[in-house]
Order: sequence, then C-alpha cells, then structure tokens
Amino acid sequence: MNAPVRHRSTCPHDCPSCCALEVEVADGRIGRIRGSAANSYTAGVICAKVARYAERSHHKDRVLHPLLRVGPKGSADFRRITWDEAFDRVAEGFLKVEAEHGSQAVWPYNYAGTMGQVQRDGLHRLRNTKRYSRQYDTICTAMSYTGFVAATGRLAGPDPREMRVSDCIVIWGTNAVSTQVNVMTHAMAARKSRGAKVVAIDVYANDTIRQADMGLVLRPGTDAALACAVMHVAFRDGYADREFMASHADDPAGLEAHLATRTPEWAAAITGLPVETIEEFARLVGTTPKTYFRLGYGFTRQRNGTAAMHAATSIATVLGSWKHEGGGAFHINGALYQLDKSMIEGSDALDPTTRRLDQSQIGRILTGDAEALQGGPKVGAMLIQNTNPMVVAPEQALVRQGFGREDLFTVVHEQMMTETARMADIVLPATMFTEHDDIYKGGGHTHLMLGPKLVDAPGEALENHVVLCEIARRVGAEHPGFRMTAREHIEWMVKASGYDMEALDRDGFVDLNPDFETAHYLDGFGYPDGKFRFSPDWTKIPHNNNGPMGPVGEMPRFPDQWDVIEAATEREPFRLVTAPARSFLNSTFNDTPSSLAKEGEPVVMVHSEDAAAAGIADGSLVRLVNARGAVRLKAKVFDGVVRGTLICEGLHRNGDFRDGRGINMLTGADAVAPHGGAAFHDVRVALEAVADEVLEEAAVAEPV
Repeated sequence: MNAPVRHRSTCPHDCPSCCALEVEVADGRIGRIRGSAANSYTAGVICAKVARYAERSHHKDRVLHPLLRVGPKGSADFRRITWDEAFDRVAEGFLKVEAEHGSQAVWPYNYAGTMGQVQRDGLHRLRNTKRYSRQYDTICTAMSYTGFVAATGRLAGPDPREMRVSDCIVIWGTNAVSTQVNVMTHAMAARKSRGAKVVAIDVYANDTIRQADMGLVLRPGTDAALACAVMHVAFRDGYADREFMASHADDPAGLEAHLATRTPEWAAAITGLPVETIEEFARLVGTTPKTYFRLGYGFTRQRNGTAAMHAATSIATVLGSWKHEGGGAFHINGALYQLDKSMIEGSDALDPTTRRLDQSQIGRILTGDAEALQGGPKVGAMLIQNTNPMVVAPEQALVRQGFGREDLFTVVHEQMMTETARMADIVLPATMFTEHDDIYKGGGHTHLMLGPKLVDAPGEALENHVVLCEIARRVGAEHPGFRMTAREHIEWMVKASGYDMEALDRDGFVDLNPDFETAHYLDGFGYPDGKFRFSPDWTKIPHNNNGPMGPVGEMPRFPDQWDVIEAATEREPFRLVTAPARSFLNSTFNDTPSSLAKEGEPVVMVHSEDAAAAGIADGSLVRLVNARGAVRLKAKVFDGVVRGTLICEGLHRNGDFRDGRGINMLTGADAVAPHGGAAFHDVRVALEAVADEVLEEAAVAEPV
C-alpha cells in the first residue's frame, strides 16, 4: 500500500460552514479527512460525520450499477441494466409523458444533497431547455432568508470570523455544535482569548446550550416575543442607539411606541422564560457593544419564522451593534457571491411562463391537488437528484401515496438505496464529492471554494452533470452547456463572474469578504434609501419568491409575536420539534454504521412531568398522532424543555420507526407567509402510551 497523499477539497453538504478539507488518498481510495487549517473560517475543524466520510464513500451498500425495477413499487426488486439501456428507458419515459400531457408533466426534482454549483444546479439546464416544470425551493430557507432580507434589504452580513473579537456571541436558532461546528470554533476562541460571553437560545437544552455561558430554553415559536422584550428594555434603560437608528432605520419612533407594552413580563408569559432571565439577557447585550447575533435556520421551521427572524435581526439595529467589529447580525452570505450561472443553469432558455411547483408540497402535487399543480397537468415523470423526499418531505402520507402511483415514471440518481430510490422505476448510480469536479460557495462565511475530483468512482457511478448531458442528448435538449465538462463549467463561471481561477487552483478557495463598511451596512442597508426596515412591506421583500403565500395580510407591522403557529389544543396538547441530530445531515449519513451507532433508534424527548401525567416511563413505547398521521417510537424523559414541548432529533430512516413511518408523517406543507416554506418544527400532536406488544394500525386522517 502506498502512503496517503493529502489533497485540497470542500465539503459538499448542506451546512453553512461549507468546510475547506484536506482529504487523504491512497491507492485510489479516500482515507482520513481533516479540516483545512489554511482556511481561516474552517480553521482546521470539521464535524465528526464528515471526518468519517471514507465510511460512506466505501459503504458496502452503495449503488454501483443502473437498475430497472422488476417488482412492485417500493419492493427494491431491481435487475441490473447497462447505462445505454438506462438512458434509453429514461428518454422513452420522459418523451412519452411529454407527448401525452405536455412538457410540464415532467418535473425534475432536486435539492441540497450536494451544494456544488455544477452538480446541483445543472438540472435547471435540462428543465429550462425542455420547458419541464420548474421548482420553487421551500424546504429549508424560505422563512429565514425572507425575514433577514425584510430587515436589511440584502442577504449578507458581518464576516463570521469577527466572532473571534466579539465580547458577546448570541447563537440563536441553531444547535451549532451539531450543525455548524465552526460557529463554535470562533465563539469559543473569543471566550478563551477575551472572556466573551456565549449565549445560546433554542427550544431544548442541546449541546450548544450546554456549552454556553447563558442558555435560554423557550417555547417553540416564541422567539419574536423574546426579541421584542429585549428591545423594550433597550429603549427603557437607555441601551438603544438613537443616533444610529436616526441615520440608518426607517421608523425608530414608531418601533419604540409599539414596544412600550412588550415588557419582559409579557414575554415571560409567552416564552416560558423567567422575567429575571429576560432582563439579564437584555442587560448583557445592551451593555456589550461588540455583540454578534448569529441567527440560524431554526427560524425557518416555524409558521411565524419570518416575523421572528425580522424581530431578532432588529435588535442589532436598536443597539447599534453593526457599528462595531465583532458586532451586528448575521444569517447567511448568499448575496456576497455574484456568480454568473447562466451556462450551468441554461437560463437563456428559461420560459418564465412554465409553472414553478412548490418543493414542499410534493405530496399534494403527486396526488393531484389542483391548487398545488397550479391548474396544470398532473406530474407523470420525475428525475430526482440530491434529495430523498420519501424521508425529508412533509405530509408523508401523501408523499407515499404519490410515489406509489403506477402511472408515475420515476428516475432516481443516487449514491445509496434510499427510501426514494426504492420507489423508483430506474435507479442510476451517483458519484460522491471526491469523485467529480465542482465549486462551492460558503454561505456561512465568505469563501468561493473548489472541490476537484480526487479518485475514480466505484462501479459504474456517474456524476450528475454527465447523466444530465446524456439524458439531454436523447430527449432533444440543445444547449452549449451539455457539451462541456464539469471542469469547463467551473472555468466558464469563474471567468464570467470576474473571479480568479488561478487562485482557486492554487489555494482551493478565494476570500470574497467585502470591506468593513459594506459588510456592516455602515454605508447604508440594502434598500434604495439605505434604511433598515423596522416596518417592512411584506409583499415587496427583495428576495426570490413565488408570489405572496399564506396569511400575508395578517403579518405584524413592527417586530412582534405573531400567533400563527400550530398551537396546542386540548386534543393535541403538545408541540413537536423535529430538530437535527448531531450524526445525521437531513437523511445523509443515516445509513452509515458509525452514525447509526451514535444516534441509536429514534426517540422523542418528553419532560418528566408530562411523562408522569401520561403514564410514560423512560424507554416506554409511545405514539405521536395528529390529523396527518401517526408514528411509534420510544420516549426519553428529558427535563431540558419547557413543559408541553416534544423533541425528536433526526432524520432517521422511516424503517427505523416501529411502523416504518418516519417523523414527517406528522409535519405539514401548508404554505407559510409571506413567501412559503415548510414549518417542520411547528407541529401539534397528541402523546399516547402504547403497550409494546400492540401492533395497531396507525389511524391516518385526511390531511389538514
């Protein structure tokens, strides 16, 4: 065996850290993976699941050859076929559906299983050139992005590396230990070097809360109440930076008048936090100019999440935190990357009259809901890349019903035999990130990053780009992008965007951090008048959307608690949060042995007093049920929640639950205001004790 050689790479997964990597390669196989110390954000630290990536790359159950279904849907009964036969069958199926129902009856469906610009977004080139149905991405970011941009006018903020020089870091709405490890790297560096205080705000006492100097555990969906009380105290006690607001915000006087009744006592009744804790937190951030608010994706999981994100962001403006290095509010740096992706996406071929179907409502779409189909034809064929909707999508009863249709021709391009792949008519083997070329943007920091091919793929696995080009050739899709390699796409985009390919090849990344004044909005926020919006027009947020959705007209004028959440009822008295597990990333890694060993079987965390009232002991089998469905799993007695809150970390495979029904049987896909999104952490349920030997059929009502 030859000695391993280290190569530069980039983590491809759906995490804002987008870590710079060093990958060991020996004899054509990847080995140990480390964080790159050369990258000042990654700083040599990566999460444990990616550090063990060789286990996933060399997994015995990888899909290695094209497969054709020969048994019933979902049986995973396939036979091996050649790539030529597979491509011909795919083309035949797509052309047949197009001839019978029109091109929009074909729906390419993808998401963020890889964050690479070429391998993820090249699917748009196929859909645009063929006029297939488009996709409105709502599963992850719709509420949080919209809430932040509603305030700032731009999806960008202060360099996250500035946390190292902060005196207070507020980690709000993200379990960073599990999902954004580099946030903890920089926060803990500030604590060690300058005594900075680390505050974590979440809905349960997770690993981030446990590492914080101050941990605030509140009721799900009540973040805006806390934010309003903090701003109330700032105005009341003289912490508000009136000079900054006068020059940089739209209506400080209106906000102050509005907040007059949003006292800590008012917020305590809503959040479940003690008044003293709210006062202490408000005093800490109010007296610490260099406070950095690191706002996470938890805001995008609640029906009032857009309003809550807007409220939390507003604190930094009331306090004038933006003026200071190590201060301000940050969510993601999407607007930093001015990438010309027209060749990758085939945007010159885009027909804007084609419908754009809501990704989160895939269950409704596949079961023929006319509103979800936007009055167009039923979906008769799908090509799925980089996502596993049979596990990750809400309203799983409908998703299962839809994928079970015999008249739905489904092609899944995958690395592993996921639940979605088992429902396919054709399964195509996909490469992993070290087996193809790609380029990435670090949304949680400021780097454009290269991920070159390092090893050959096992078996007959092909990269997304090659598969799309072969399908395009057979279905009559014409575009210059189909005649380019992935590396050529990278070079074209980098040059067209005005960036430095030579530096990318040499260093593996380029830093696009703007100057201090721009990053901190000191020369004006992103709106034409340069003003931060305490009172935004919710129908005109300058961010990509599919038009107004949900109860937009009811959204609060100023930052406020908005009671649009799926509140508990007498019949369904608990609020369920489906938080991310530390060893999984959505459904990625939930089939690797080490991650499975770390996480064990799915459990629901229940407060001891709630458990006692329901006759539930630690380790008891319980049933969670609502109008959408039911699941069975074990209970874990856990006092790190406010009573009435349940936590189920995931995403576990559906088959890991007692009835083969995963946690998203319980989640809804109703479009959230103002621009859609799926409220995965906003679910009311009943909790029932179940005898272990009882194998009842879960009652599934009509979807709400």
